[in-house]
Amino acid sequence: MFDIGLNLTSLQFAKDRDDVVARAFDAGVKGLLLTGTNLHESEQARQLAQRYDRCWSTAGVHPHDSSQWTSESAEIIHRLAKTSEVVAIGECGLDFNRNFSTPAEQENAFTAQLALAAELEMPVFMHCRDAHERFLALLDPWLDKLPGAVLHCFTGTRQEALDCLDRGLYLGITGWVCDERRGLELRELLPAIPADRLLFETDAPYLLPRDIKPKPASRRNEPAWLGHIVTSVAQWRGEDPNGLSALTDDNVRRLFGIDF
Repeated sequence: MFDIGLNLTSLQFAKDRDDVVARAFDAGVKGLLLTGTNLHESEQARQLAQRYDRCWSTAGVHPHDSSQWTSESAEIIHRLAKTSEVVAIGECGLDFNRNFSTPAEQENAFTAQLALAAELEMPVFMHCRDAHERFLALLDPWLDKLPGAVLHCFTGTRQEALDCLDRGLYLGITGWVCDERRGLELRELLPAIPADRLLFETDAPYLLPRDIKPKPASRRNEPAWLGHIVTSVAQWRGEDPNGLSALTDDNVRRLFGIDF
């Protein structure tokens, strides 16, 4: 099993990153994709991916940080993307829930990163919250120019999932699905996701599965808990966890072009 979404640059991991990575591999995680959410953290993620075995990273600007996008941003991401550690452009997309950057700024940065991914022939690692229709409208013109795309931390409706799957997107599933308050709709649509379009992630240190026992005192999520998510999803889909894990590992190799 492979964690496609880990915020290892987070200050919550500042004191024990080595231990966090070690615990993940001890727990059976085979590889980690470290998320770059702005220019600074994209460089940090690349450095961490270089530091640890079986780790790769993304490079991009999250919609929250889109107000910082300039023409120089594209040049920096382009440079990072030429390194062996960086295997996807992003995290990029739209977030109309909090609007830390204006919708116009978000759309500009998202489109620029889709163009960059198309130019570099790299997959995109995407974010969408409360912006489904506009997200698809901006994405659609680029789909035939991209080698692949994943909508990370998918928490949308069944129809939104089908819209994404019809476009060939991969869907990243997190511990959100283990939340009996917010995750039931996602849990019910899990069987509708073809196994060859499914990916797993923790989004650590966020989204600690609510049903994990015993809960860590820190309440911090870690990639070591990925197995709990995989086992839970396999159970709700009526599948064998080991078989599903192997299938999703193949998806990682196909989408990101990496071997682990």
